[in-house]
Amino acid sequence: MKRRALELGLTVHQPATFKSPEALALLRAAELDALVVVAYGLILPIAVLEIPRWGCINIHASLLPRWRGAAPIQRALLAGDSVTGVTIMRMEAGLDTGPMLNSRSTHIGPTDTAKTLHDRLAEMGAELIGESLDDLSAGRSREVAQPAEGVTYAEKIKKSEALIHWQQSAEQIDRQVRAFNPSPIAETRFNGGQLRVWDAEPIEAPAGGRETMPGTVLTATQEGIDVVCGTGVLRILRLQLAGRKPLPAAQFLQGQRLDGMRFADS
Repeated sequence: MKRRALELGLTVHQPATFKSPEALALLRAAELDALVVVAYGLILPIAVLEIPRWGCINIHASLLPRWRGAAPIQRALLAGDSVTGVTIMRMEAGLDTGPMLNSRSTHIGPTDTAKTLHDRLAEMGAELIGESLDDLSAGRSREVAQPAEGVTYAEKIKKSEALIHWQQSAEQIDRQVRAFNPSPIAETRFNGGQLRVWDAEPIEAPAGGRETMPGTVLTATQEGIDVVCGTGVLRILRLQLAGRKPLPAAQFLQGQRLDGMRFADS
């Protein structure tokens, strides 16, 4: 955003905080119609919210009131949601509680990751904020209060959540892998070290298979590395040893033997 603004010859300010008198004076001097907020990550002071003529307008990557908070994309994937979207809302003192000006939805596909979903929502949000600002300018904008029911909070992602627990179902672990791609990347333990899982897919467990501990590698072939889960089997498609680059399973197996090995979660 900054690079593009500078290319266009626009003035760019980067105040360290909006709580200082200098930052407030800067915003007031701009005589703003609206202040658009995207991925800011902090609560704006009331003094800032009151400055723009039309208020502070936020582009939020969920269909509010579901997934208010810091990590709506990852939380939607982790929860197995089938639909998400973008909401344009007027900011209030509360966390993502303000009235909605516009929204648009998108289907979450079985191979969507946090990156693919982020990129799709970013394009949707850019289109939707333009339409919403046009509506505000023309006086045809209509605000709708968020429903009191259906509120969920998307807490900030913790690094500890990236560790795979193989006792979970293959579907749950698949959602974890997709939600944490490209960051912080789901991981397991292999030979006492870190092994990151970038891409995977759940598959059906082989019929009549013997009881096997979760985390055990059933087979390791060119197609992928099949790992027993609490329910079902997860096929790892791309993975990465610590200090190495991510590799497709077939290439990874050229230097590793995994048949019968067991991945650990601690």
